Amino acid sequence: MTRPAAPPDRQVSYWLDGARVAGTPLSGHQTADVAIVGAGFTGLWTALALTERDPSLRVRVVEADIVGYGASGRNGGFVEPSLTHGLANGRLHFPDEIEELVRLGNQNFAGLLADADTFGVADAFERTGVIEVATAPWQAEGLAEDAELYAQLGERHELLDAEGVRAEVDSPTYLAGLHLPDAGALVHPGRLVRALAAEAIRRGVVIHEHSPVTDLEPAGPQVIVRTAIGRVVADRVVLATNAYSHRVLRRTARHFVPVYDYVLLTEPLSTEQLARIGWKRRQGLADTGNQFHYYRLTADDRILWGGYDAIYRFGSKVGPRYDHRRATYDLLARHFRQTFPQLGDVRFERWWGGAIATTTRFTVTFGDALDGRVVYALGYTGLGVATTRFAAQVLADKLLAPDSPLLELQFTSTQPFPFPPEPLRWASVQLTRRAIARADARQGRRGPWLGLLDRFGIGFDS
Repeated sequence: MTRPAAPPDRQVSYWLDGARVAGTPLSGHQTADVAIVGAGFTGLWTALALTERDPSLRVRVVEADIVGYGASGRNGGFVEPSLTHGLANGRLHFPDEIEELVRLGNQNFAGLLADADTFGVADAFERTGVIEVATAPWQAEGLAEDAELYAQLGERHELLDAEGVRAEVDSPTYLAGLHLPDAGALVHPGRLVRALAAEAIRRGVVIHEHSPVTDLEPAGPQVIVRTAIGRVVADRVVLATNAYSHRVLRRTARHFVPVYDYVLLTEPLSTEQLARIGWKRRQGLADTGNQFHYYRLTADDRILWGGYDAIYRFGSKVGPRYDHRRATYDLLARHFRQTFPQLGDVRFERWWGGAIATTTRFTVTFGDALDGRVVYALGYTGLGVATTRFAAQVLADKLLAPDSPLLELQFTSTQPFPFPPEPLRWASVQLTRRAIARADARQGRRGPWLGLLDRFGIGFDS
């Protein structure tokens, strides 16, 4: 794999190529009714939710880099209705609410698509559904169990044998598949996040880019949001920084670990190259190992291939120095060639990585600080493109409608089992990663460490 002939700044993410929002840095003394830290999906959806309910609100968004610079502009572009990282995970953690959470997830997904149409980016979406594929016998058994759960909840699904799944997308590694035609869409996330920013600006929201927040400081009934050269004094603050949240509000560190995920992007495939593997219906794909790959086609027929090698740095370190990891890129390239040996002549042109936040129950968690003057949502564990919109409604309720029924759900009112402090955090993550790899090599047998985690309903994922 050779380095692409592209300027270094283009290697942040393919999705961030193109026009950008012209947000000015925060300077001097500013005021706001609500200050939002982070101009990714969570922060921008929250700005829109607040101004939709009360157009008179003065809202400022303060972003460390550019709009969408974090996970919002680096993800794989999968949009799934599930709020709970899938039905099985939702039923495990919220058995009494799963039907309601499925309803809310589907409602949120429909609302997202309607908003995209309103904001002029409906064509950034492809309603393709997804296929989960099994590459080992134990994974095929798991797909059959998942199919039963989808049937119980009335969700459309189709269980495929090896011949059936290879008729959709042809890989010699596939043994079975679960086709979920209503399970989501693909999106160009860069276009979506920029459309949200444009709509927020149209409503009067002020966006400050290149303004890293250094501190949140109580000031009587208000909060001061400080940067190196400016500050915003606000009545309320929304922390929407996901994997970077512990840098601004240390107490959030117990809720999540930042995990680096990496992707490869091929050159555009020719019609003949695509014909070698089929993929006529362009569904999003993911295999079902504990360490799993996700992959999709872009609008110009590139294959985005990512996942598998979730990397945690000691001390929850995050930053640009970790955005690339050659060992992971090489591993992903080998796996790609094993999955699609027919595409041995296809080159990789781009690669990038970024931090996501994972919680022990793999779902977003909500909280507050400074006596409720600061609220936050974090921990989407790789499925945040749609869930961030729902999270924004919850955050808006926390600020404007504290008696909302959404806030009474266990999903929104309880928090996951905390991660331990260092060095136990590092040790537990590494032990879990090794145990997950062993389970994949042993036909899914979980072993004593994963069995213990299962008893307490906790885990580690990307």
